[in-house]
Amino acid sequence: MLARLALLVGLVLLPVAGHALDLSIPGNASLTREISQDSDSYRLPLGPFEDGTLRTLRIEGPSVQQAWRIEGQGMTTAQIFLPLRDQIEAQGFDILFDCAGSACGGFDFRFNTRVMAAPDIYVDLLDYRFLSARKDAQGEAAAEYVSVLVSRSGRMGYVQIMQAGQAASAASVGTVTARPAPAPVATGELEQALLRDGHVILSDLVFETGASDLSDTEHASLQALAAFLRADPDRRIALVGHTDSVGGLDDNIALSRRRAASVLERLVSAHDVPRTQLESNGIGYLSPIMANTTPEGREANRRVEAVLLDTD
Repeated sequence: MLARLALLVGLVLLPVAGHALDLSIPGNASLTREISQDSDSYRLPLGPFEDGTLRTLRIEGPSVQQAWRIEGQGMTTAQIFLPLRDQIEAQGFDILFDCAGSACGGFDFRFNTRVMAAPDIYVDLLDYRFLSARKDAQGEAAAEYVSVLVSRSGRMGYVQIMQAGQAASAASVGTVTARPAPAPVATGELEQALLRDGHVILSDLVFETGASDLSDTEHASLQALAAFLRADPDRRIALVGHTDSVGGLDDNIALSRRRAASVLERLVSAHDVPRTQLESNGIGYLSPIMANTTPEGREANRRVEAVLLDTD
């Protein structure tokens, strides 16, 4: 770990509300994008996404959002995240919320939290860490807030840092409700949706409860996804399996992984997609898009999604 820390690269965020947060990112880091706003309304997460909502703190005022890429160090998210957390606390911030992956709310937390789009940030839904923190107002200086999101893709590490400041009295606690179930993406729009949103549901794949096998029929979504991948050999996709809530978590995670793996094998065997452009995993019932209390909801939750990965 000491060898890692010897590679620190300096990072100074622009002043917000009269202050600046000074951080160093472990590894060979480079700034990929910065968004600075004089007037912003930012919903700072205060807890995990659960029961269909995300508890947030609304912060009004200036903000600075930065995306950093750590080149090829092969560091874990913990090795990147923990030194940042230590530095934030050392500068007088109190941690409001700290989570990792599924404990944050997995897919739903990621997509209900402000995150820069790919290629500036790639978020592995199974391997990311997040914190939010506050530094109390001092004298005439306003309170300051910061959030940090760390993830990986391949050997690359990604860090997003969001800093916002405002008078403490201007804050209000609220919730972000679950986004509505996404409408199916037409086959001709799959490429556009992947490049715009970074993920898409392969909505014509139908799984029965407890089943992972694909039917022998043609699936337009797989044809479109295969064409998307063959058009550029540098493109990479993660296939993420999901289940309804029938049964235990361990069994459902195993089932969701089998579903994603069956889609991967179909793309390789029937659509000539190179295996090197694909990976698969599953997260069981941890990221529903509809309530599991109805047959329609359970059917919608039994799905496989394609997630666009880093191309470097």
